[in-house]
Amino acid sequence: MKEFIAILAELEKSNRQGKTTVLTTVIEAQGSTYRRAGARMLLTSDGCSVGTISGGCLEADVALRSQKVMASKQPTVVTYDTTSDEDIVWGLGLGCDGLVRVLIEPITPKQTDYVEFLSRCYGDRQLGVVATLVSVTGPVQEKVGTRLMLQQNGSFISHFSPSVAASIVEDARAALERKLSSLKSYQLPIGEVEVFIEVIQPPLSLLIFGAGHDALPVARFAKELGWNVTVVDTRQSTATQNRFTDADAIVLSCPEDITDHISVGDLTVAVVMTHNYLHDLELLKILLPSQVCYLGILGPKSRTERLLEELRQIGTQPTKEQIHRLYAPIGLDIGADTPEEIALSIIAGIQAVITNRLGNQLRERKGSIHEQVSKQGIQSNPSAKRYVSV
Repeated sequence: MKEFIAILAELEKSNRQGKTTVLTTVIEAQGSTYRRAGARMLLTSDGCSVGTISGGCLEADVALRSQKVMASKQPTVVTYDTTSDEDIVWGLGLGCDGLVRVLIEPITPKQTDYVEFLSRCYGDRQLGVVATLVSVTGPVQEKVGTRLMLQQNGSFISHFSPSVAASIVEDARAALERKLSSLKSYQLPIGEVEVFIEVIQPPLSLLIFGAGHDALPVARFAKELGWNVTVVDTRQSTATQNRFTDADAIVLSCPEDITDHISVGDLTVAVVMTHNYLHDLELLKILLPSQVCYLGILGPKSRTERLLEELRQIGTQPTKEQIHRLYAPIGLDIGADTPEEIALSIIAGIQAVITNRLGNQLRERKGSIHEQVSKQGIQSNPSAKRYVSV
């Protein structure tokens, strides 16, 4: 997410200055590859680059190709098949054993709706979907780089012909619901088009309740990942921007009034580390029934069990689903002791939960490190193609 934010900032800057940039996006990755579909790198006319699409082996070649795209203003798709010996001929010396397809396209100041859409997803912290045409077969009118952009509220902007857009928006809505990107083919009467349907994820919102010394590295590590960080505490002396320089917001509030100062959605995670039992009790009462997708509490399991029992005694009975979202003790078991080690454990634990991983050693994982998504990702019939009449 931090990379996406940096790319977006450069896109906005270039658009304001009337400059053309080249955006490279991984649209397909098979086998062993360093980055997955959706990875981006932006290149500017003055030679600046932001982001990466590999471990460093593809960037130089992509930069050379980007110069041609910058000059011609015509997008192109390049396939790097690292399962072949041809990479030695290219002089790339690729070490991975996989296939990567990369869309290299010019982003001109005229494409304001695309940049504004990405900015809106980030600024409003809302999901969105961008469907980009990446290849055509036959005498098809649609051009590579044509887009459809779907907002979380269901509205969309399309540069496709209406008949083609009707099928794409259906798949875009399915992708939005499942939060799953995919590469899809659509059969037309006079040809075929291939479209990369990408879910745009806004930054995760982290609420840190407690502004003690141990909260500082939690905020810092979270910001390194590009998360939106809010620190909440009752003490004006500790909850300051001078101490939490990485935080996006500082909120001074007693626990019972926090709903007046913060908003909580299903892309929000909360960490309770106030070191105050009564404050934690009040926070649990409010946060357990909220929409947070992760709720972690610092302290031993026995302390949290006592908190839950007190909630039951006052008539608050947590559901199984709420208990499932509760992580106490918080973090992964990595032998953490110092504040920095504990923060690392906490942030890694949250990352594991939001990506649906166990947090085990990678050498113990069966199969690929990355999830494999087929071209027909979210269709019930993987071999089917979508047919469109125009």
